[in-house]
Amino acid sequence: MQDFAHSFVLAGNLILQADAALVEIVGLSLQVTATALVVSAAIGLPLGAILAIARFPGRMVLVVLSNALMGLPPVVVGLTVYMLLSNAGPLGVLGLLYTPTAMVIAQSILITPIIIALTRQVIADLHQDYSDTFRSMVVPGHTAVAALLWDARYSLMTVLLAGFGRAIAEVGAVMIVGGNINHVTRVMTTAIALETSKGELALALALGIVLLLIAFAVNGSVALLRGAERSLVRV
Repeated sequence: MQDFAHSFVLAGNLILQADAALVEIVGLSLQVTATALVVSAAIGLPLGAILAIARFPGRMVLVVLSNALMGLPPVVVGLTVYMLLSNAGPLGVLGLLYTPTAMVIAQSILITPIIIALTRQVIADLHQDYSDTFRSMVVPGHTAVAALLWDARYSLMTVLLAGFGRAIAEVGAVMIVGGNINHVTRVMTTAIALETSKGELALALALGIVLLLIAFAVNGSVALLRGAERSLVRV
């Protein structure tokens, strides 16, 4: 018990003193996840909106596929990206394996289906209120998509935060494609796994505390955004 208590004290000191190694790992984690979120949002938001309002052959197949891919096993994603980026793979010439870019790719693949599926649901619900107006005004499809995305911006922010929370907590895929290389690809989840296996609990606990704080911040932001959205609806 004393060892565990001492580890918690050391972990608290690392956080309060902004330990250089801790800051570096947290910074890289946020950078990788934020980049993956931007990529996924650029793909997922418009695709989700299109699936919500457009009618075309094969649409339901894409809807079912996006819902199914929300549960993609991270290690399978990591293995797939590894095979694509390895020297023997089709994209090996790019030399991206064991780089932050490879981790961004893996995280983007993981959270894009989540953003597509949740965006489709949000926009589909909203489109029911606007469909008659759009039809009577003969609003073009791309204009309708843009208008719905803007009007649903608070709900979509919660979708993006859900994607962010999913990505930053990922360990399997980023471990495979990033390699957990110190000062290069070591992020919070992989560092926690490594430090725990080494018995170095202080840094692992410090990173775990920071990760929990980020999770609380994400969930708190979601609650605030939903509250703001309800307030606007009442107005």
